[in-house]
Amino acid sequence: MSTTGDRGRNFELSPDNITGRRTLAETAAAELHRMILAGTLPAGSPLKLTELAARLDMSPMPVREALRRLEALGLVEIVPHKGARVHELSETDLRDTYEIRVELESLAVARAALTFSAAEAARAEQALTEHEALLAAGDVAGARRAHTEFHFAIYHASGSRWLPRAIEAVWQNSERYRFASFPDGERRRLSHHEHQAILDACVAHEPERAVAALRGHLEGAMNRILAGMPQVR
Repeated sequence: MSTTGDRGRNFELSPDNITGRRTLAETAAAELHRMILAGTLPAGSPLKLTELAARLDMSPMPVREALRRLEALGLVEIVPHKGARVHELSETDLRDTYEIRVELESLAVARAALTFSAAEAARAEQALTEHEALLAAGDVAGARRAHTEFHFAIYHASGSRWLPRAIEAVWQNSERYRFASFPDGERRRLSHHEHQAILDACVAHEPERAVAALRGHLEGAMNRILAGMPQVR
């Protein structure tokens, strides 16, 4: 489940990308991931193995493995002898998640900006264009994938094996908050300008400007989520 499969391209859990080569556990993880992000499985809800297996029309074994995979991403909490549940949403968890994202992603974007190539810029620009188009079309799942593609195109450009892997868990957790508070038109415009500023700084090979733009983007995103999600206060 790593984001580090192809340079500049992140791993996507969405079932839209499932092929015949995927295992049942990967299929189950993809579908449960989708349901958690969509709120079909709300924060705090119990994840009973037999019920999920029946819902996904498969045996309990691959579902158990899928839950372990989602636990590794911080989306699921498994308590011995008590079972599993979707991890709760809270302001404390949100702030902690974004604090770690700021530190890791700042390092990644600074390294990327030093050597950002024309091919890497084109990849990120394409993902950003797709993100905007899908948002305008109301395709939330597609916009999520394109948004992830944009950011990880830059993070893989850092040349580090480990930074994208380290970012993955906190990224996945933050997605629950971001898509529980889907942005209105004004927030989308702010987000577009913030993304473009990060990309422009990388293209210009200006690490300090890239880090400042990235930090501003993440801090703004966190504040917009808090404003749109009073339940996590």
